Amino acid sequence: MDQMLSRQDLMRKIQELSFCAVELNLFLDTHPSDAQALQDYSYVLKELQQLKQNYNQKYGPLLGFGEAYVSGNYWKWVAEDEKWPWEGDMVF
Repeated sequence: MDQMLSRQDLMRKIQELSFCAVELNLFLDTHPSDAQALQDYSYVLKELQQLKQNYNQKYGPLLGFGEAYVSGNYWKWVAEDEKWPWEGDMVF
């Protein structure tokens, strides 16, 4: 599914799942025996990890350190002809 998403849509989906992960984590702090919440949390984390990996492969790292998956030419994302997000090409 995420293979068909635009850059903006992929980023939006990452933001949405990140929010869900934080909320489920907070819920599980007070409801640690809720099996459905734990199952939902595991599902969200798996989907989020996959989306982040796909974003990193297509557009470069989301963060400057720590979560980038390095393979091949690491600096390829810098050499792309696309504008940087702060140059007005992306709207969040």
